[in-house]
Formats: sequence, C-alpha cells, structure tokens
Amino acid sequence: MRVILERSTLLKSLNHVHRVVERRNTIPILSNVLLSADGASLQMKATDLDLEVTEAAGATIEQAGATTVPAHLLYDIVRKLPDGAEVMLKTDEDGNAMSVVAGRSSFRLQCLPQSDFPELSAGNFSHIFRLDSEALKGLIEKTQFAISTEETRYYLNGIFLHTIEADGGLKLRSVATDGHRLARAEMEAPAGSEGMPGIIIPRKTVGELQKLVDDPDVAVTVELSDTKIRFTIGSVILTSKLIDGTFPDYQRVIPTGNDKKLVIDRQTFASAVDRVSTISSERGRAVKLTIAEGQVTLTVNNPDSGSATEELAADYESDPIEIGFNARYLLDVAAQLSGSEARFLLADAGSPTLVQDEGDESTLYVLMPMRV
Repeated sequence: MRVILERSTLLKSLNHVHRVVERRNTIPILSNVLLSADGASLQMKATDLDLEVTEAAGATIEQAGATTVPAHLLYDIVRKLPDGAEVMLKTDEDGNAMSVVAGRSSFRLQCLPQSDFPELSAGNFSHIFRLDSEALKGLIEKTQFAISTEETRYYLNGIFLHTIEADGGLKLRSVATDGHRLARAEMEAPAGSEGMPGIIIPRKTVGELQKLVDDPDVAVTVELSDTKIRFTIGSVILTSKLIDGTFPDYQRVIPTGNDKKLVIDRQTFASAVDRVSTISSERGRAVKLTIAEGQVTLTVNNPDSGSATEELAADYESDPIEIGFNARYLLDVAAQLSGSEARFLLADAGSPTLVQDEGDESTLYVLMPMRV
C-alpha cells in the first residue's frame, strides 16, 4: 500500500474515527484503525465491537492495499505534523510495518493484518429515513444530559428514539431519564420512519453522534433495525449496536394536572441558582424554592458552611408553595432551554414538576423534587 494525502484531510478523518477506540484494550486489534486504499480514496475504520465508524478521505493512491495500525498513535503523529504537509503512508513488502513520511519526518508503526479486523455485520435494516443534521442535533442535545450512568439499569443508559401519534400527527421523539429527571424532545416524523421499532441508542454512540452533526447543512440518513442503527453523515458512516432492553413507560411520570404556573427569566434564574448553590455541600446540593405571588426565594442551608438566600421577581399567581430541587439538575435544564423565559408547572412539594420553554411545546423536562 502506498498513499499520499493532505495532512488536514487525514487529520479530520482520523479525528472522527479514532475516538471510538478505547485507550485500554485487552484485544490488540481493537486498538488499531483499518486503512484501506482503493480507487481515489483512503477508507478508515475503527470499532469497539459495539460501535463502528468509517470515513473515506480523498487521496492519491499509488498502490492499493490495506493494513491496520494503532489508532491513537497515528492520530497523535498526524496532529503534530506541520500544517499543509503532504503525508505519505506506505507499508513494507512483508506488511509488518507502515511508514508515515512527511517532509523530513519519518515514523514506522507496527501493523496487524487486515484479516484480523472485526466486521460489525450490519444485517438488514427495516427502516430508512432522512433528516437534517440540525434536527437530529436538537433531538440528541436536548435529552442527552439526562441519560443515566447507572450500569445496573442498563436500559436507561441511552436515548429512547421512537415514533408516536401526538397532537394529530406522527412525531419522532427522543427521551432520556435517570429516574430523577426526564427530558423529552420531538419533531415531525420524517417519511420512512412510520412503524419503526422503539430503540435505545447507547450513551457512547450518542456522544459520537453529537460531535459528527456539527455541520447544520448536511442531511443525515438513518437506517435501523431491532438491533442496529446506522447514520450516514456526509462521508462518515457510524454503525452501532442498540441497547437490548425495554425502556420504561415514561408517559406515566409526565404530570398532566399541575396547575400552579411559575414563569421566570431563564438567565436570571440560572445565575441565582448557581450563586446560592456555591454554599451547598457536594453531596446534597438541594436548593429550596419558596414561591409566593410575584416572587421566588432561593435558599440553601449547609450545616457545615452556612446559608444563602436570593430573591427573584417572577410571574406567579397561585397558592404559595415550598419545594426543593437538586441545583445541578436545575442548571442542566436551564442550559437546555432556548427561550428567554422558563415555565414551571408545579403541583406540590412531593410531586414531579414540569419545566418548559415559554412558547415551545416540542421539548419538556420533568424534575423530581428533593426533601429540604
């Protein structure tokens, strides 16, 4: 194999691919990236057996071929090469090593045979649809912070993507929850998504997707079955296994009868929560909201270090209420809201609270209160 390509092209593709590779691997081949030179492009592929990312980069192919080399090592080498350099990748006659040559720099990397590289066989996809990367980014970013990190409840370690009839039309909806808070985002269901199975996309896949959908003008093709999902974003193809489990009936925890409505300036509220929570202990982090007509008082008490209070003007006309929340969760939700005002719908101190952007019905958040 003998390939010449621009450093920036190689770096961009390697950046997308190498992140999938775990730093510590018991199986040596999983530390490697598969390089296949054919036609006018160099294809790069990396996998951790659950997730596979492939990208093709335009290159001058002097001799076609394929090999595998350590992914993080190759990425670090290319990253440190001077900008604008031309990089030549060539394998030895026996295929046991690959040279990386740029200007006066030369590196030799140990290779493992291409035949050892595992293939994440995709099987047949039952549904295929297209959507804008901007729309996909919205579904992911507005919900991913609520994904659970508890390995015991593995079915919560991802985003539940499904279609549902709502408001007189079919919606494509993403939901994530960790038992303490829930996030739900939706959009009009794209053509082809009708009747798709409800699937749980793993946390690592969600993280990679987030980094790939940063160009708003690219259309994303989504193919899925009961066990796998594939995203084609420009020249990048991401294939992932899905979490094999049943997502709980989240509709049950979304309150419908909360009648106490609080509307407050989002940025002012977030800043105030951040300020008063400075005094809270790392473990507790509870903030008490004392809500009365026209105002909210935030209070934090920490027996070890003291207390803090702050008063905010707010639009509220129901009976007074005292309720406590985890400060971190309040800040996470406030960061996801995009409007200038946040709307809280409350019932009582022990029931879940609904949070939404004032004027945006497509996204909602549910927060469980804390005892304070």
